[in-house]
Amino acid sequence: MSAKPSPLPVCNPADVGIDPLRCQRLLDVLQDEINAQRLPGAVALIARRGKIALFESLGHLDPATGAPMAKDSIFRIYSMTKPLVSVAAMMLMEQGQLLLSDPVEKYLPEFAGQKVAEEINGQLVLQALKQPATLQDLLRHTAGLTYEFLGVAPVQRQYAQAKVNSRDFSNAEFSRRLAAIPLMYQPGSVWEYSRATDVLGCVVEAISGMTLGEYLRSAILHPLGMYETDFSVASADHHRIAEPFAHDPDGGIPMRVFDPRHVPAMEAGGGGLMSTAADYARFLQFMLNKGELNGVRLLGSRTVDFMTADHLGSIPATGSLLPPGHGFGLGFAVRTATGISPVPGSAGLYYWGGIAGTTFFVDPAEDLYAMMMIQAPNQRDYYRPLFRNLVYASLMD
Repeated sequence: MSAKPSPLPVCNPADVGIDPLRCQRLLDVLQDEINAQRLPGAVALIARRGKIALFESLGHLDPATGAPMAKDSIFRIYSMTKPLVSVAAMMLMEQGQLLLSDPVEKYLPEFAGQKVAEEINGQLVLQALKQPATLQDLLRHTAGLTYEFLGVAPVQRQYAQAKVNSRDFSNAEFSRRLAAIPLMYQPGSVWEYSRATDVLGCVVEAISGMTLGEYLRSAILHPLGMYETDFSVASADHHRIAEPFAHDPDGGIPMRVFDPRHVPAMEAGGGGLMSTAADYARFLQFMLNKGELNGVRLLGSRTVDFMTADHLGSIPATGSLLPPGHGFGLGFAVRTATGISPVPGSAGLYYWGGIAGTTFFVDPAEDLYAMMMIQAPNQRDYYRPLFRNLVYASLMD
């Protein structure tokens, strides 16, 4: 473990145009949810104009033991891994090592000759690709891939049968298993949230000649001072791992979360990382600074603008993950209109979250980012908009 980086500067909320009483209300609302035993615990963080205005922990780290939540608790961030891996790919682009228009098969030959599975009169028919999936398709989830937990279509059932979600296979073995399954859609035709960023992680490995974890640590995590973000948790820190309830408080089937105490064979670029609020805040400040933190520049400012622009245009989106008034960039959902969506935020805001409940958003127009770290998988769709509403309610200038 390297020397601890200097922490991000802290201020009183009022110094950056945030109402302290409304900050307290945000914490009170979360505490009410904890008291009602619907939420185990939470870490909330709001930063504006380069300074942290709110950083508090509430409730329990582990509801089974009653251990209190702490600011340095370690969370499964699942799909909040995707923005980091997307930045890794864009750094390779800036170094001239890839083009976003490159086909995936250029780096992962197992993806050559793929077919699309189309259901015609109840029969599964394999169709030729109109165009191969590109690295841009991976970054924006238009590669024709899917997730096995999003439905029970024939392709999704094949994902489950091939155990593409296993942490016991190497990234290379994952890539071979996934590439052997037909695509769900023609590449470039539809936005479908998918295992695309897992594949992107395999591309990063192929280009860099390093494991994804090695590359992330050397190229992004350690340069930004993120020493507590990794694919597993060292034994000395096991007591800091945040845990969900064993039983779903709403009576549903609890989602099984992965065990970060064991080093996985699969370093999943789409959802394998563990992190802390303080660590991930450094990444969000880096993004808000357009590619730089404390004198360390990893991306050009125009590249950050490019990543956080909408890359879908008229491409339709499946499901309900992208709200009205939103598109998708390269690793982030992107807000395209101030209105339309049922949650507040400026046009140009970008965000994402993890399936266990963690969430963040960055609003460049307000020079603001906020993050909530929780482990409440089945309640995530309630707490994310609740948190967003309370953060925007606290802005007063």
